[in-house]
Amino acid sequence: MTQQVQPADAELSRREIAPAQSRSWWRSLISGQEVGVFIILLVMATYLATATDTFTSSQNLQNIMLSFSWIAIAAFGQSLVIITGGIDLSTGSVMALSGLAAAVLISGEKSPWAEEIAGSTNLVVASQYVPLAVLAGCAMGALVGFVNGALIAFANLPPFIATLGMLSIGRGICYGWTSGWPVRQLNDSFRNIGQGEIVLAGYELPYPTLIMLILVVVMSIFLARTIWGYRVYAIGGNEQAARLSGINTRRVKLLTYTLSGLMAGIGGTLMTARLGVAAPTAAQGYELDVIAAVFIGGASVKGGKGTMLGTLIGAAIMQVLRNGLNLLGYDPYWQPAAIGMVIILAVMFDQARQNPRVGEFFRNLFGGGRSQQAAR
Repeated sequence: MTQQVQPADAELSRREIAPAQSRSWWRSLISGQEVGVFIILLVMATYLATATDTFTSSQNLQNIMLSFSWIAIAAFGQSLVIITGGIDLSTGSVMALSGLAAAVLISGEKSPWAEEIAGSTNLVVASQYVPLAVLAGCAMGALVGFVNGALIAFANLPPFIATLGMLSIGRGICYGWTSGWPVRQLNDSFRNIGQGEIVLAGYELPYPTLIMLILVVVMSIFLARTIWGYRVYAIGGNEQAARLSGINTRRVKLLTYTLSGLMAGIGGTLMTARLGVAAPTAAQGYELDVIAAVFIGGASVKGGKGTMLGTLIGAAIMQVLRNGLNLLGYDPYWQPAAIGMVIILAVMFDQARQNPRVGEFFRNLFGGGRSQQAAR
């Protein structure tokens, strides 16, 4: 008869495994797929630096960092969901809805705190309300993520269906809330959050990029150094075994989808502050870029694998690819095809790593099988 593991023993074993999981995370920085995608990023950057005259200019590099900052931030939350074996298709709509929630509170057109300034017909909102607007944007994202998590964890809806429905609901709320019109006249202090810069070592670092770097450290510590991070990996590796070991899988799923919504809310708020306008069509299709960044960064389709550093590199690759295609003069209408191809190649590589049969198929496809038959 097999001996059953008591809950106390299971909790003790998890505490013993968590430090080993953290140490393996540090080793993965050297030996994992992050190194491979980082080399790809270096090769792309080196080629574009030699093939174009403007890629290495400070303005272009700054634009690249700005453009993928909110994508990377939203992808940090998406990473947690994908590591558990789920998916969040509502990211783009959540970003738009969160940015709209912040903009409505800080807009001279919509805000209940708008005041008329002397000598002007325009209405403005005092800067003291900016923190409240930022908090509202982040809270909106967390709320939508919480609803997603509740539908998946407690109503037992498939993640694909729940988040696909929320994608349409969130976008519909954006259109209904604004009647299809963008929200303008945002407070200058609010826009400065997305457009401002800080000088570090003589280099101008945009605020969204600085926030992205802070969040990648915070989320990496959460995923690799806390018991909740271990539980996220455990559910993605084997949900049934995680449940039998005493992990409350529903609570963990609720947390991961809430954090995914929160990260999308932060990204959407920063994007709105950068653009200076909140449009109901904002971030449309961004869920594709966010999911692609996670998979390119080394996360597994089956769950149980992935790091925040890999996601950050994956987001950078996406933006460098898009920027490089523009600099090389390729038609922008072909860019989605290139991004889709990168996603397929990333997933193919992941399948080849995990399944020896798939790896053997690709070796045979590209000539390895013929060389082996010739040797025989």
